[in-house]
Amino acid sequence: MRHDFDQQVDRRGSDCKKYEAASYPADVIPMWIADTDFAVPAEIAAAIRERAEHPCYGYPVESFAFEESAARWEEVRFGWEIDPHWVKYANGVLPFLMYAVRAFSHPGDHIVIQPPIYPPFPAIIQNNGRKVVENPLRQDAEGRYQIDFEDLEKKLADPKAKLLFLCNPHNPAMRCYTLEELTRIGELCLRHNVIVMSDEIHCDLTYQGYRHIPFGSIRQDFADNCIVMINPSKTFNIAGFRTGAAIIPNQRLRDEIQSTIVSNKNYGRTIFGMISFITAYTQCDYYADQLMDYLQGNRDLLMDALKTRIPRIKMTVPEATYLMWLDCRELGMDQPELKRFFFEKAKLGLNDGVTFGQGGLGHMRMNIACPRATLEQALDRLERAVNAL
Repeated sequence: MRHDFDQQVDRRGSDCKKYEAASYPADVIPMWIADTDFAVPAEIAAAIRERAEHPCYGYPVESFAFEESAARWEEVRFGWEIDPHWVKYANGVLPFLMYAVRAFSHPGDHIVIQPPIYPPFPAIIQNNGRKVVENPLRQDAEGRYQIDFEDLEKKLADPKAKLLFLCNPHNPAMRCYTLEELTRIGELCLRHNVIVMSDEIHCDLTYQGYRHIPFGSIRQDFADNCIVMINPSKTFNIAGFRTGAAIIPNQRLRDEIQSTIVSNKNYGRTIFGMISFITAYTQCDYYADQLMDYLQGNRDLLMDALKTRIPRIKMTVPEATYLMWLDCRELGMDQPELKRFFFEKAKLGLNDGVTFGQGGLGHMRMNIACPRATLEQALDRLERAVNAL
């Protein structure tokens, strides 16, 4: 099978959040929220159509094919052999983070995050009465984000620290953490009795020369102290089905989080979520491979444009994700001015960097998961806008 990633899909008028929730005018290119502008694999579309033809959409049976497909994906793609019984259905990564907060901590306890970070992470913590504790990533001389391990241990050593929200690959820092980095994280969390919640939703999206390592695959004691969350939504553009999975090797952690799920009455699966999840993880390997080949081209196009045509905007080499973290500080604008510049002058709808924390000042996040022609148009606009300053 070959997928045409150059295909232009008109998403306006399809209740698409990316194009319609922000009320962007027609002359602004939306490049913000983390879904792609690519059509889903033909297999997923066919499976959805086939099921939709049946006129009844009642409660579905909880087929074990769901758990088996998640286990297959981890083994085939990343070499992690897991027991399908470790897999739990999740209606998204974020709800499962909330279950973990309620299951493994109490109001007033500390939960550690590593900003700049995906904005719902601190929101979930605060909305559940826990304290956000930041272990900010630090940039080296090349601009690459690094973990401040001395500070991390200090934050984890506090007896009130109960959970670490790990984002790997990291959004928006574009990092794919190494085995050495993940091992140091795992050892520190074990030493201080802190459970690792590893959000690996971008696991398929690593560029040439980098390899995603599931946190639970490293060592058995790490596996027993973590919950790994996966979701095919970013890779296969099926976020609207709100279906992911949590891999929990430790029986005690599985039982405790199940009690929280039941007490919040958030059990039950969706028909089309299960169909799309199972189909993606059993029939669509080719699509994931071709997607990364295509995104590699988009990434390299962006890097070259910034280096040769728009040098006042910087970006460290992206290791993973299609969410590019642009350092715009050389433009000399405050954050409101920067947002207006991209929207009004460049006619691009990007994510405001400051929403990812104070480390995002002077930054914007750009989604390059679009046909190359769209990215080329966006870069032409950005070049003209910068040159006009």
